[in-house]
Amino acid sequence: MVGEEKFADHQKGRTMELLDGTLKIDHFLTVTLGIVVLFIGKRLNQVVPAFREFSIPEPVTGGLLMCLLFYALHVFGGISVEFTLGARDILLVYFFTTIGINASFRDLLSGGKPLVILLFATVIFMLLQNLTGVGVASTIGLEPAVGILGGTVSLIGGHGTSIAWAPIFSNKYGISGAMEIGIACATFGLVLASLMGGPVAKFLIQRHNLKPDVAETPETLDVGIKEDSAPVDIHYMDFLDAILSLHICIIIGVLMDEGLETAGVQLPLFVSCLFAGILMTNLRPDALPRITGTAWPSRTPAIALIADVSLGSFLAMSLMSMQLWELVGLAGPLMLIMGAQVLLAIVFIIFVVFPLMGKNYEAAVISAGFGGFSMGATPTAMANMSAVSKRYGACHQAFIIVPLVGAFFIDIANVVIIETLLGWLA
Repeated sequence: MVGEEKFADHQKGRTMELLDGTLKIDHFLTVTLGIVVLFIGKRLNQVVPAFREFSIPEPVTGGLLMCLLFYALHVFGGISVEFTLGARDILLVYFFTTIGINASFRDLLSGGKPLVILLFATVIFMLLQNLTGVGVASTIGLEPAVGILGGTVSLIGGHGTSIAWAPIFSNKYGISGAMEIGIACATFGLVLASLMGGPVAKFLIQRHNLKPDVAETPETLDVGIKEDSAPVDIHYMDFLDAILSLHICIIIGVLMDEGLETAGVQLPLFVSCLFAGILMTNLRPDALPRITGTAWPSRTPAIALIADVSLGSFLAMSLMSMQLWELVGLAGPLMLIMGAQVLLAIVFIIFVVFPLMGKNYEAAVISAGFGGFSMGATPTAMANMSAVSKRYGACHQAFIIVPLVGAFFIDIANVVIIETLLGWLA
């Protein structure tokens, strides 16, 4: 009994512990709070019609509210909250694997030309984003290199790219606080991207009176269910089979990732798992017997449910864990750069991305996704598109094109663009 009590006390201490004014929350409680925050976001979107009207993702609504509450706790209570986010990244792997399972070669083939067009438009935007950052930074008396930090390094690149490039900006270009500037811009960009995509898509859909393809409308969404749809029944075996199928694809994705790493190719794990899902869905023989006795779960309500929960919980945890108190001192000049970047993104989406992608419903959904990864990250893009499709209808091709551009191709292009621009500034 004594041993059991000590074990319980030890586990309790690891779950949540206050040390030197910092409340440290472990991975299990972090995931639990993420689910609670997701529920809060869903309830807020039900109560406040404007959130649904402008397709603000539910995890964004709840995550930002919780983030502000933690900021108030820091300011008025002197307590900082710090989360352990390792489990959060597993949810991202789950989500992108569901996208791969839902993909068909028909969608990939038909999406070849749109993918190339979107990639071309994104590269042009990346150049403009950096030039805008440099221009604003120079105007307000900052080093031009700060503008690149407030450009594709932090916005298209996100927190990881900001952290990776910060030492170069500090050592080679003498930018004091490069790490803090990059993280601040990435954080502001994530919030702005979460709030921008839905309203832009709503504007485009209403202005051009767009509707989903009639053939796609009755189909199951890639993520979640449509707002006005009837309740969906999910059989126990269907859900269990979806979990098994996901794990099979993830195992294959991990093996692919290890093989690529051995060959010197570095990819995020979720990209390998996305490809594994695509391969399993399209290359697995239909006649192959399955232990579950069910059909392969591509585009089923069970897969859509897992995708919705995984993405929602991931984004809720990402937003609720933002430490706004570390960014306040940098808010002034950086908000000028961020304001110019948001304006650029909106204008570029409406007048370049939407027309290039065909001025149809699919183009509007892709525009919402572009708003997500142009200022934030690929998960933000997927959340924006999910919110739009839940309100207006399915758009399968967008959920293939956008992550391939946002999570794979632009990372390669970003390195080349950043190094080229820094060479010009040297």
